[in-house]
Amino acid sequence: MNSFEINKILGALLGTCLVLLAVHIASGAIFAPPVPAKPGYEIEVPKEQAAQPAEGAAKGPAEVPIETMLPTASIQAGLADTKVCQSCHTFGKGQPNNVGPNLYGVVGRPVASVAGFNYSAALKAKGGTWTFDALNLWLAKPAADVPGTMMTFAGVSSEKQRADIIDYLNSNSDKPLPLPTAAQAAPASPPANAAASAPAAKPENPPAAAPANPPAAAPGPSSGNAPAGQPGGQTPAPQ
Repeated sequence: MNSFEINKILGALLGTCLVLLAVHIASGAIFAPPVPAKPGYEIEVPKEQAAQPAEGAAKGPAEVPIETMLPTASIQAGLADTKVCQSCHTFGKGQPNNVGPNLYGVVGRPVASVAGFNYSAALKAKGGTWTFDALNLWLAKPAADVPGTMMTFAGVSSEKQRADIIDYLNSNSDKPLPLPTAAQAAPASPPANAAASAPAAKPENPPAAAPANPPAAAPGPSSGNAPAGQPGGQTPAPQ
């Protein structure tokens, strides 16, 4: 095979490649997919499913007032539940701080007030006192109660366990506070429809009832036009 034949074969291969390349470029230009404004995948959700709220949606912690749970709380159960807390906290009077502050007498104590412990700026800014309600919210989920806290504890989801723990913490003190009652959790103001359902109040000074047999009045100028049964044209008492 001479060089001329070789050149023809190579030329045919090169021409074929050029044709394929041209067809590829032309098809890409004709059938180019639209470029989305924002990269990603669109997931179609049925309207019925989209209208319904997601199952297991997060609910606010501490929905049940702690006052309704404390009467049935158990100090012994709370002591058992705080075993997991002992890796970071101490509970005895006068014991030093650990990863977390000492928790002896924490109920009723000002927030972020243990001497010598380096609290987070978020907890210092919280302020207030560790009341029964405040501890209930904190134990439910510390990160939600005080965003920015350094406490990584996930929280106690069980309301009964939180009540047991708070009952134990309150007893672990020189002066345990009296437990609040369920009556204290009731709203101070009556419901909005209470006014509608309540009976109408009687006036403080009701008008005096007319006597059964009013005395006959002296006839006046208009006594001649008095209706029947009304002596002397006297005005009847209001009903």
